[in-house]
Amino acid sequence: MSDSTNQTSKPNLTHANIRDFVPTENCLDGKTILVTGAGSGIGRVAALTYARYGATVLLLGRNSSKLEAVYDEIERLGGKQPAVLPMDLEKATYAEMQQLEGLIDKEIGQLDGILHNAGLLGVLTPLEMYDVDTFAKVMQVNCTATFMLTQALLPLLKDAPHSSIVFTSSTVGTHPRAFWGAYALSKQAVEGMSDIFTQETRNTTNLRFNCINPGGTRTNMRAHAFPGENPMSLKTPEDIMAGYVCLMSDASIEVRGQVVALQPKD
Repeated sequence: MSDSTNQTSKPNLTHANIRDFVPTENCLDGKTILVTGAGSGIGRVAALTYARYGATVLLLGRNSSKLEAVYDEIERLGGKQPAVLPMDLEKATYAEMQQLEGLIDKEIGQLDGILHNAGLLGVLTPLEMYDVDTFAKVMQVNCTATFMLTQALLPLLKDAPHSSIVFTSSTVGTHPRAFWGAYALSKQAVEGMSDIFTQETRNTTNLRFNCINPGGTRTNMRAHAFPGENPMSLKTPEDIMAGYVCLMSDASIEVRGQVVALQPKD
């Protein structure tokens, strides 16, 4: 019996166990995982990491050239052939997402997980002054499109033995903070979405829904939010990948409805 099989027998992984997870080689072998916002930042690193541990990765994002660069890197590193799925979540319709479900079913035949990583920061300003068009864009990408894509892909996810849907939250989603406006509200909504999906599916399916709060990480979005911060004081996306792998692996099949903070002191 492999180490990864032993790990699935532990139903009560703590958040510390998830953060400190030590992946076994090929612990994602046989899985197909879709990553949104896969062209840069945490999404890019997650896609590369999932491929490293044996997954077939579906790269979704609005910038085709960035996705193709990730595709090339996965192939160069010897990963399974990924797929590039250009989609602008700000503009994509539900019908287009349903078509995507059909495409994945036809061309790949399975879907075992989604990492909802794509997101917009918007602006940091009082709600009283928040531009309503910017507000709508942030909510569309961070919340509404996330819901639409999840719902559209549920038929495939339900067919998999142990599907994992991971939403990206934030410290300001769990603890709203002044001036964070639409971003904080969208992350609160995502945490609620994960909770409701969990309640509605836990007794009838093998689906599991969880949120990750990556904490302060060295990304372009963080730099825009905190322009005076020294980026070298932050962890890199590579530093926090253990939790991302854990929640996609069968080690976490009993973990449902959690908001896992990967840097709890952030």
